[in-house]
Amino acid sequence: MKLITIHLPESYLRDIDVLVSERYYPNRAEAIRAAIRDMLATELWMRRNNKR
Repeated sequence: MKLITIHLPESYLRDIDVLVSERYYPNRAEAIRAAIRDMLATELWMRRNNKR
């Protein structure tokens, strides 16, 4: 894995922290990885299906 630095609005961090505190994700990093993974899957699926 590579380390990256991002800037997020405080409201995003608060909401991520709620998910972490409710044990939906083990930590902020995993929550952000899941969000990116879901976005990539959705975007790639849409692009592939729009080309047909």
